[in-house]
Amino acid sequence: MCAEKLGIGTKCVTAGYAAKNGEPRQIPIIQSTTFKYDSSSDMGKLFDLEASGYFYSRLQNPTCDTVAARIAELEGGTAAMLTGSGMAATFLALFNICSAGDHIVSSATIYGGSFNLLSVTMKRMGIDCTFISPDCTPEELDAAFKPNTKAVFGETIANPALRVLDIEKFASAAHAHGVPLVIDNTFATPVNCRPIEWGADIVVHSTTKYMDGHGVALGGCIVDSGKFDWTAHAEKYPGLCTPDESYHGITYTERFGLAGAYITKATCQLMRDLGTVQSPQNAFYLGVGLESLHVRMKRHCENAQKVAEFLAGNDKVAWVTYAGLPGNKDYELARKYLPNGSCGVVSFGVKGGRAAAEAFMGKLRIASIETHVADAHTCCLHPASSTHRQMNDDELIAAGVTPDLVRYSCGLEDADDLIADIAQALGD
Repeated sequence: MCAEKLGIGTKCVTAGYAAKNGEPRQIPIIQSTTFKYDSSSDMGKLFDLEASGYFYSRLQNPTCDTVAARIAELEGGTAAMLTGSGMAATFLALFNICSAGDHIVSSATIYGGSFNLLSVTMKRMGIDCTFISPDCTPEELDAAFKPNTKAVFGETIANPALRVLDIEKFASAAHAHGVPLVIDNTFATPVNCRPIEWGADIVVHSTTKYMDGHGVALGGCIVDSGKFDWTAHAEKYPGLCTPDESYHGITYTERFGLAGAYITKATCQLMRDLGTVQSPQNAFYLGVGLESLHVRMKRHCENAQKVAEFLAGNDKVAWVTYAGLPGNKDYELARKYLPNGSCGVVSFGVKGGRAAAEAFMGKLRIASIETHVADAHTCCLHPASSTHRQMNDDELIAAGVTPDLVRYSCGLEDADDLIADIAQALGD
């Protein structure tokens, strides 16, 4: 059967690896730093990018590549690479096409770590960023671009504000200015949204979250759609469209085409020099997690919907944000981009502000307070005092993070038990 016609669940289980007669049914763990060759000339072909293969796991490893291929197929991309963390994936995805003197346009409502990456760390590298509200008009979005803009960035579902991005609006603006749209699809996963189908060009994930599913392995992934025509904007992207002297003058778009140029450059240049690799062992755990992703996401969303509905009817809760609630600001966007459910995370405020929110979390018995989110165990966090504590009040408001916000990630437990735990913590 043609792989493109397979359902998402079948792809979660089978994509990227097909065992042959007598081979391991599960993806093998190739736990080796190096690979042996019979001659220097054989290895030399790899260094010249004239042959495919492996010579050092800092660049590529068979286990990592197999799992990356599965994620690429799930997202509908042409190529993918694993990284050591989601933050590494976001950084490499942008740095692969940006350098000192360049500019990025980003939705203001994004994960605090990504905000810090763009506003502080990459700024120190000479890359500027303009943050804009996801509610901006097309005219306001268009005005955010500069002649040196090289990418647009956003999150399908923002962490922790849970705003749903209008992907088509941001993609249209990006393409009108000849730049790609990079989307973080961590919370939705390709089970609930495939941003490439809505115009995104590059998709990143923190695979540490739902894809891994069990909280044991850090990781990230970058997927290229293979659809953005770098050669049509060659003056903007010389790294892809002009010779790379560190690889004997290879021009990536000429040698590998639009389907492979972006990921090949990210692997051969950035992974080579920065070494933000994912270990084969972690890639194996990720591959196992992907096999049940389609089943788990349904349960996460069912639990979150029930929890959100309970919270919305509780008089000790100031407000609730969950795109599945009728009346939510992004309800219609969610119906468009996330018709099968959004994610298992609910954000809400406890009446009484910051102190009440922290007191509430301290009384929970099932949900644990931790920096993690989106796995089998229910967990919660107070972002203003943790993941977003580097932001000032104005930046917090722009990111959709209020002092009383509690990020509650519904795991796979029984929904009735989660609701009972929340009720007792609220004092009901």
